[in-house]
Amino acid sequence: PIPPDTVFSKANGGMYDIVVAMYHDQGHIPLKVVGFVYDQAKQQWKSVSGVNITLGLPIIRASVDHGTAFDQAGKGTATSESLENAIHYGVRMALSKKKK
Repeated sequence: PIPPDTVFSKANGGMYDIVVAMYHDQGHIPLKVVGFVYDQAKQQWKSVSGVNITLGLPIIRASVDHGTAFDQAGKGTATSESLENAIHYGVRMALSKKKK
């Protein structure tokens, strides 16, 4: 067993490649603390990075690690960073699964 209060910091530092959280909030809170950067002066997100991968399904599921961002629609402030990361990881998982 690995202490949950330090596992995410160790993973962020390179000790682990992945952390599996049993519950939504166990994984999302530390991931967003590390991957989401808010610019207070500009009143907008500077970086929104993170991928949600659901394990145990018969299909590959990788998604952005944020909501729909309807509040950003049409403003030109949204970033594709999290979507690009989700697609990248989904492709990597598909290629790995194909090799087996």
